[in-house]
Amino acid sequence: MSSDSFFHSFRDVGLSANDSEEMRLNKSLLIFATGLISAASMLWLLLYWQLGPRFSSTIPFIFQLLLTGNLLLYFKTRNFTLFRTTQLGLFLFMPFVAQWSMGNFITASGISLWGLLAPIGAILFFGVRESLAWFIAYLFLTALSGFFDFYLADMATMEASHVPLRTSIFFFALNFAAVSSIVYLLLRFATLEKQKLQERMVEAHALLQAEQERSERLLLNILPGAVAERLKHSNQTIADGFADVTVMFADIVNFTKVAEGLSPQQVFSMLNRIFSSFDELAEAYGLEKIKTIGDAYMVAGGLSQEREEYSDAIADLALAVRDLLHRDFEVNRMHLEVRIGIGTGPVVAGVVGKKKFIYDLWGDTVNIASRITTEGVPGMIQVDETTYRRLRDRYDFYEPQTLYLKGKGNMTVYRLAGKRSDGGAGSSLGAVPTEVTG
Repeated sequence: MSSDSFFHSFRDVGLSANDSEEMRLNKSLLIFATGLISAASMLWLLLYWQLGPRFSSTIPFIFQLLLTGNLLLYFKTRNFTLFRTTQLGLFLFMPFVAQWSMGNFITASGISLWGLLAPIGAILFFGVRESLAWFIAYLFLTALSGFFDFYLADMATMEASHVPLRTSIFFFALNFAAVSSIVYLLLRFATLEKQKLQERMVEAHALLQAEQERSERLLLNILPGAVAERLKHSNQTIADGFADVTVMFADIVNFTKVAEGLSPQQVFSMLNRIFSSFDELAEAYGLEKIKTIGDAYMVAGGLSQEREEYSDAIADLALAVRDLLHRDFEVNRMHLEVRIGIGTGPVVAGVVGKKKFIYDLWGDTVNIASRITTEGVPGMIQVDETTYRRLRDRYDFYEPQTLYLKGKGNMTVYRLAGKRSDGGAGSSLGAVPTEVTG
């Protein structure tokens, strides 16, 4: 096993699958700190055995055993709260105990500086607020040591010290370097881990954003944009009245008969090709697809302010749909015809239901558009009188026809021929060609 693999295994051994990211970081940091301090204290102990009085190394050796024993106890019990408190307690008190056993600040080479790791560790493992008590405890122990050294130490005791001056100076430098290195490595480790955590959070946020955008697209495929926004921010029923809307139905002729000889997959593929092409055209003309009803396609203009001349847009869409089916036999492989009906007037629009909801239109305008579609001629576009009056200056129409509509009686309808290219006044083209009506 490589040293890097061993380090990661040692660092992660105390982690649990249920730990939060912050808790995992705290545990990894404390285990890492314990490893660093244990390694540093072992080096300190070996050097002191070589350079200093042998009896003075007893406390550091006990400190090493306590750190290791406490770590093993944590691996067994997984009680991180106890481990965190006791380990920081050892970081704080044992350096002062070692210093007192060796004499004073000078003879102990400032070994109490190691106690600073306790409040620093408390910032990392507990938090800023909780670390204040540890820092106050460190200052108190430092002041207490200084008080006794100042008032009780005498020159005779210092001169009789068994610690050579060179050894004292060496360990002053060693203690400062070791504590500074440990603090630096801990902060570096914490910063790197937090950067990794932040990167994971950025990735998670990007995935969440992508999923949200996907949900937004799905919602916008069901509802108009303005309605979708209202539905997201309100639980109230959405129902609006519109004084003037142009509604178009396109109904495939003899669809039932055609579908009888096809498999379900072929029927779906056929409808999907045709209606997807209608969707692209509706979007290009700035119109709102409402729904498909079996083999019928419903679209409306005037539900938003995106396009003012929505009646013209509906007429252009109707002509584009008719022309598409006549010329594009990759889309219209079965050479199907459509009946198209257009009506203009007031409607009520809203979202129906709480599950699998749909945005729909109701009113006499919708009924008229639907019925003149049903009573229409294959390949022709029939409009009601309101729509005709709005379009007649820019579009050509055949002579009006009178249809009997159930529930409405006789009604005059106009059959749209095409858009005028000269921009002049509209005209009637006379009777519908026999090859179309036949």
